[in-house]
Amino acid sequence: MDQNNNQTDSTNLHFLDYWRVVRSRKEIILAVIVLVVLVGGFVTTLMPERYMATTRIRVQQDSPTVQSFMGNQAMGQQYNPYFLLTELEILQSDLILGDVVDVANLTRIWGQKYTQDNVDLPRETVIEMLKRRVRVQQQRNTSNIDITVVADDPNEAAFLANQIAESYRQHRITSKVRDVRRGIAALEEALAEKGREVEEAEDELERVRDELGLTAIGMMGTRITAETERVRQLQADLMAFRVDMLTREARLNELEHLEGEGLVNALLMSVPDRSLEVLRGQVIDAEIQLRMLLENLGPNHPDVRRVRAGLEETRDRMEAAINGIKAGLRSDYVVSRSKVEALQTELGLVEQAERDAQSMKVLPFERAERRLREKRAIHGALNARVAQEGVDISLPRNPVEVFEPAKPPERPFSPRWVLNMALSVFVGSVFGVGLAFFIEYLDTSVKTVDDVERHLNSPVIGVIPQKVKPLNQEGPESPHAESYRVLRTNLQFANKGHTGGAFAVCSGGVGEGKSTTLFNLAYVCASMGDRVLVVDSDMRRPVQHTILGISNSTGLTNVLLRDMPVEDAIKTTNLPNLHFLPSGRLPRTSVGLLDTQRIRDLIKNLKARYDYVFFDSPPIMGVSDSSILASEVDGVLLVVQYRKYPRQMSSRAKRLIENVGGNLVGVVLNNINILRDDSYYYYSSYYSHYAGTADEDISADEQSGPAQERF
Repeated sequence: MDQNNNQTDSTNLHFLDYWRVVRSRKEIILAVIVLVVLVGGFVTTLMPERYMATTRIRVQQDSPTVQSFMGNQAMGQQYNPYFLLTELEILQSDLILGDVVDVANLTRIWGQKYTQDNVDLPRETVIEMLKRRVRVQQQRNTSNIDITVVADDPNEAAFLANQIAESYRQHRITSKVRDVRRGIAALEEALAEKGREVEEAEDELERVRDELGLTAIGMMGTRITAETERVRQLQADLMAFRVDMLTREARLNELEHLEGEGLVNALLMSVPDRSLEVLRGQVIDAEIQLRMLLENLGPNHPDVRRVRAGLEETRDRMEAAINGIKAGLRSDYVVSRSKVEALQTELGLVEQAERDAQSMKVLPFERAERRLREKRAIHGALNARVAQEGVDISLPRNPVEVFEPAKPPERPFSPRWVLNMALSVFVGSVFGVGLAFFIEYLDTSVKTVDDVERHLNSPVIGVIPQKVKPLNQEGPESPHAESYRVLRTNLQFANKGHTGGAFAVCSGGVGEGKSTTLFNLAYVCASMGDRVLVVDSDMRRPVQHTILGISNSTGLTNVLLRDMPVEDAIKTTNLPNLHFLPSGRLPRTSVGLLDTQRIRDLIKNLKARYDYVFFDSPPIMGVSDSSILASEVDGVLLVVQYRKYPRQMSSRAKRLIENVGGNLVGVVLNNINILRDDSYYYYSSYYSHYAGTADEDISADEQSGPAQERF
């Protein structure tokens, strides 16, 4: 049942329900907003002034670094769409910022500035401090990059921004030259090694010539046969495949020593792969998106965690693609080596056949001569490559141009009073509304008519505003009297159109206003011509005699004890049609005083004398008198005070009435702050409009009775 009710609550919520909560808790919300704004203003006054300076540079793409042996030079000149994104990361790396820290001597300057002991700060700490002050951003649709630095001093901000640009420019130039020289050094080392191998091959050829005593052996001195042509063809193929194998081996060895961005660049230059370029772009985009989210959100925010998970997945996919490419290169190398081995095997078989046809002296010489040709070819290719790279390194380069250096700003950009105050109002509103809804969530009391109908499953036949006094004090023309006229009309319709009867007015707890509700209802009924009797049956805490100003010395207790007849106990009041039966003084031995038979006889007697008999019942929770009255009267009105007791108490009171066989006519929602709660604005307008026209209101209520049942 509770689960169904909760589902109904969640589906029937309306914007006005949320507005009702905000309106009813506006003091809390305003207090939180004022507190947050005061704290925000105080914190803003304590914030130091910060200055911002920006250097603008133009970044151009470098020519490619030294390629692998037999590499495609044109590959390095292709446009890289992720070049600027990569350079943005380099600009904010420890490499560039660390150089700025060393050049500007920030470890000592900031140590004297931000420490009490005037000691040098650790270099890593200063780099992290500088990272937090630097923002690098690409201008849209250009190759320009803005380097922005925030500092406490305007001159320092401009100096650091310009120094970062200069350090980056020097890094681009020196790193390019360093990489090319490193490649040339590796090529020169390989060239020297191949030169020694050529010299050894020449010495070996001469040794074989001298050992065999040959003077003129070559193409002109050797008999040409089919086997000889076959051997030469295989030798040429073997040399080509061996050169290809060495090329692949050199490329593979170079890739094995690379990692990170260098490995990706080398792979894209060696083996163009569109999927790898796409994956690298996705990694860079995800890293930039993650960094931008972390500037505004915490590391555990759902958006941050989603982007980080996507970044890790893309990195894994790129790692798998890199491993696949490297595996393909290894496979190509193995295939090439297998071809070389196969050609060597085939050449060995052909040479074996040729060996039988040629002189034993010619064969050793041809082998030595073949090895010499192979080594000379490799040596020549390496020599040409070294010469080409030597020319490339001598060409001038200017990959970074500072075309708009930073200048010391004239005014600070922080603190921003307008922004901080706006944020304080926003944060205060969020926290205030959240606190209001949290308090509302903890408040389980009855707040609306829907709460009564949903949790008690009973109709609301009356809505009583706040600060209502007995009508004998306010007068019949009081604006509050209209709510009791509506209650009387709804009581008639709830009683299936029957006029009159005996009714008990009770509540679940103490102080819910049942006595005032009973008296004002009786007062309205009497003023409209009904003969009404008010019976104060709350013998433990009688109240009605104080409202009417009548003595309580004798009354209901005397009638039940048969000390006097009921006619003598009933008192008259200032209103002709309203009579009153006080509770009387409760004797010490009151056990069994209010029993079922006595009450039944009394109610039957009183109903024969009056149109309406209203019993002021004690709270039904814990007092047996209320249960006896509820079981004998024609109907029971349950008074529930607005926002006082938990809903469970009212539900318990209803069950007690039903358990004793009582007829719960409806619920009266009492003590409502109509001006504060928008849910009851209709009632406030209704009562104000029709106040002072009681006779016409009653006539209208009787003609439109079914419409009033929704109360």
